[in-house]
Amino acid sequence: MNPSTSPTHAQRIDALREFNRFYTRRIGVLHEGLLRTHFSLTESRLLWELVYRGGTTAAELARELELDAGYLSRLLGGFKQRGLVKTVRSKDDGRHLLLTLTAAGRKAFAPLDERSRSEVGALLAALAEPQQQQLLQALASARELLGGAPRTAAPPAFVLRAHRPGDIGWVISRHGALYAQECGWDMHFEALVAQIASRFIEQFDAAREACWIAEQGGANVGSVFLVQARDEATNAPEPGVAQLRMLLVEPSARGLGLGVALVDECERFARRSGYRTIRLWTNSILVAARGIYQKAGYRLIASEVHRSFGHELIGEIWELDLR
Repeated sequence: MNPSTSPTHAQRIDALREFNRFYTRRIGVLHEGLLRTHFSLTESRLLWELVYRGGTTAAELARELELDAGYLSRLLGGFKQRGLVKTVRSKDDGRHLLLTLTAAGRKAFAPLDERSRSEVGALLAALAEPQQQQLLQALASARELLGGAPRTAAPPAFVLRAHRPGDIGWVISRHGALYAQECGWDMHFEALVAQIASRFIEQFDAAREACWIAEQGGANVGSVFLVQARDEATNAPEPGVAQLRMLLVEPSARGLGLGVALVDECERFARRSGYRTIRLWTNSILVAARGIYQKAGYRLIASEVHRSFGHELIGEIWELDLR
């Protein structure tokens, strides 16, 4: 670079500050309530730490977030008054009080987390695949240069986001087409998927249920749903039990670890939402999906022979104990 054209120190400061102003405006952190909630940016970060750290102490939070102890104490006091946080004595060291979210705290965090994922997913969705990879690599470089831990793995070749208008129709269509092509199943399977998808929209509870759509280069390449398990006869919720449904990976995206990522996302959401068990129903001929479930720790608990979708099949129920 020609030294005469190199930015001065003051210009570099201005450039970095300008980017900070652009990005904070772009992701909406300047609003009084972050992501249309009653939480400030700092409060939202505290909730995130309490979700993903599990039990932690106030001292650890202050050290990790570099927050003034008095300021942190006031924030946590506000959380306790609202019933979002509780303290429990550490089993390893009785002198330490661990902070954890209550069920109300997890419920309050769920829409915040989902909206954040949805909005960031929308930012990425506006970029072509090469642009997404370029952005992720630039962010990793910036993190490392500014003192953060370097990434040890390449950025993923796909993006997961929440569902939006048009996605549910795509899920139904692709299930019908792919299972007809690969398994020879008839249109009764597509009808079943349509029924399940319709119930998802009609009964959707953002605090307890979610759908993830995988994108690659701006195109949908996968899906999975996690819903409140319900009794088939009465439709009554089964307390503490979630159901994983409609896992799909397009042939063009197989081999990238997408199926594993979708199943892992369901488990993380289920744990955050307070479920004790995840249940799923599949068929023995779906070998790749069964392999993903088995590696994730799911256990086969029941099987039955049935005739569906024009074939004799062996249906299977698998469960993952989250306790």
